[in-house]
Amino acid sequence: MEDEDILDLYFARDEQAVVETDRKYGPYCFSLANSILNDPQDAEETVSDTYLKAWHAIPPKRPNILKIFLAKITRNLAFSRWRSYAAQKRGGGELPLVLEELAGCIADPGSVEDQLNGRELAKVIRSFLNTLPAREQDVFLRRYFFVEESEAIARRYGMKPATVLRTLSRTREKLKKYLTQEGYAL
Repeated sequence: MEDEDILDLYFARDEQAVVETDRKYGPYCFSLANSILNDPQDAEETVSDTYLKAWHAIPPKRPNILKIFLAKITRNLAFSRWRSYAAQKRGGGELPLVLEELAGCIADPGSVEDQLNGRELAKVIRSFLNTLPAREQDVFLRRYFFVEESEAIARRYGMKPATVLRTLSRTREKLKKYLTQEGYAL
């Protein structure tokens, strides 16, 4: 079923919308949640929560790209769940590694909030990403937005894992330089 048809079902408040969403995007959302949480049961619960949140958001919202809309919801819910587990000394997966890798590029949250709010920072990072070649941009997003393992990224693009790591390292350095030029104290 096409996304527009699925969205029409949401707008008609037809519960079939959730069934069709799960059929088309369930594995995608599960993979994203599981890459963050590293726990299939928690990933399943996160996907269910994603559908509930989508049900409440559509309408009035009509996403331009349903897949990205669902990815954002899934990612945010998985991060929230991971944070609550981390507070209980539970967690794992790729997220701690991703956060550690980005720590050198972005200052701690308190000082970022002092300089710019989160939306402004997001705009600056989007602007930075638009300066990158498409492949480098995609590798960066796969690692830091979708929290994919370096090995999975390497397989996807036919690269060696070491090449992916070098690409990510260079891109983080470029990001750090870009943020400094934009007035961020790192």
